[in-house]
Amino acid sequence: MFIKWLERIQLGIGILFLIIFFVTTVLQVINRYMGVSAMWTEDVATYSFIWSVMMGAAVMLNKREHFQFDMLLNKLKGKKKKSLYLFNDTILLIFCSALFYYGLIVVDSFWDFRWESLPEMKMGYVWISIPVMAGTMVIYTTAHMIRNFKNFHNEEAVE
Repeated sequence: MFIKWLERIQLGIGILFLIIFFVTTVLQVINRYMGVSAMWTEDVATYSFIWSVMMGAAVMLNKREHFQFDMLLNKLKGKKKKSLYLFNDTILLIFCSALFYYGLIVVDSFWDFRWESLPEMKMGYVWISIPVMAGTMVIYTTAHMIRNFKNFHNEEAVE
C-alpha cells in the first residue's frame, strides 16, 4: 500500500517536471522565433528534465522495467530464479544505498551554488533529486526483497 502510494507521488512529480520541461522548451522556441531572449528557459528546461528522469528511473526500478538483464532470468524457474532476484536486489540495494549516501554529500557540497540565469535559485534544488531518487530506490528494492523472502518457498512467481 505504502509502495503504491509512494510510486504514484513520484510518478506525479516526474510528470509535473516533464510538463515544465515541455512548456519551457516551447517557450524557448517561441522566444527565439520572435527574437526575444529568455535565458532562464534553458536552465528550467534542463533542470526539470533532470528531475523527471530521476523520478522516472526510480518508478521503473519499482516496476522492474529498469536496471535488468533478463536473459538468464527468463531461463530460470523456481528457487533458482528467486535466488537470482535476491542476488540482483542485493547488488541494487548496495548500489542505491551508496548513491543515496554520496548524493547527500553532493547536495551538501553544492547546495549554495546558484543557477546561471536565475541567481536566486540554488543548485541544491536540482542536486537533491539524486538522494530522492536513490532513497526511493532503496525503499522499492527493500520491498522487493521482503516480498521475495516471504515467497521463497512458495511456488508462485516472483516479479
